[in-house]
Amino acid sequence: MPARATVTVDLGKITENARRVREFLPGVDVVAVTKVTCGAPEVARAMLAGGATAIGDSRLENIERMHAAGIEVPFWLLRATPPALATDTVRLVDVSLASEIVSVEALAAAARAAGVRHGIIAMVDLGDLREGMLPAELPDFLDAVAALGDTDLVGIGTSLTCYGGVVPDEHNLGELARLAHVAEERVGHPMLVSGGMSSSIDSALAGHLPPSVNNLRIGESIILGVSTVTRDPLPGLHTDAITLEAPVIECKVKPSMPIGVIAQDAFGSVPVFEDRGERRRAICAIGRQDAPPTGLRPLDRRIEVLGASSDHLLLDVDDLPEPPAIGQTIGFVPTYAATLALFTSPYVGKVFVGAE
Repeated sequence: MPARATVTVDLGKITENARRVREFLPGVDVVAVTKVTCGAPEVARAMLAGGATAIGDSRLENIERMHAAGIEVPFWLLRATPPALATDTVRLVDVSLASEIVSVEALAAAARAAGVRHGIIAMVDLGDLREGMLPAELPDFLDAVAALGDTDLVGIGTSLTCYGGVVPDEHNLGELARLAHVAEERVGHPMLVSGGMSSSIDSALAGHLPPSVNNLRIGESIILGVSTVTRDPLPGLHTDAITLEAPVIECKVKPSMPIGVIAQDAFGSVPVFEDRGERRRAICAIGRQDAPPTGLRPLDRRIEVLGASSDHLLLDVDDLPEPPAIGQTIGFVPTYAATLALFTSPYVGKVFVGAE
């Protein structure tokens, strides 16, 4: 029983999830995305064991950590690099996503100095309004990259659902397929068509993924086992590969309504409460500094998350037959947002089990 809040990662379940996702996507290369786990090498290995062909991350620090752990596969940088980091990017990464020619110019110069070639995925914005050039800008971008040398235009890609919530469908993925065909004719060679992230799995399962889409960048669905469109479980995937345990530090019967004049809480909001009479509540040693309370689902459905301060998580445990003991841990399954925060928090332990 851990003495502090601890995340446990079942690597066997992540490997099984990766294999299942590969079965959903015949003919599609999967770039496994590790950023939600801060580039944990253990997670990267588990995803590769499940059939991923490359690793993608948005932070050079994470990629360097995986290199240091002895992972030598193609690495993709999933965030455009600032020109000042071009040398580090070329040293650590094989393929970069790009939409600004000034960044590609810096990468080309760094590649020339290092005596290597660097791959570029031209990112096109198809409506989600995160990154990517507009489709009309693509021809000039392709010509500019081709003129630079020292970089190879290896593909065209898009991001959907992550910012604007736009769902991949026959229209936007069909437009990506059309742009890819135009790009291939212009550059004179076949290219990867990177049709988005985990949200494109739903399109594949519905039979709407264009045949030309031959690459996806997938993290959340492998790690958490859910659709990123609906957050419902995907068929046959584990949704509990990552769990959290946090120890109870107080358990008492208290009123459900605060006593006194209510002003702002520690985070600038005015809280609203429902008077349910006296209820037994527990406090766990974890808080908003570690994860958003709305992203923590108790494994025991009789427990209700009430809220949190920076380092206290308040739970209603009145429906449990016995009150939890002090020091006993409560288990949770985190959402994507909570998983991201938990792995980033230095105050949360990380344990890896079940590697194949």
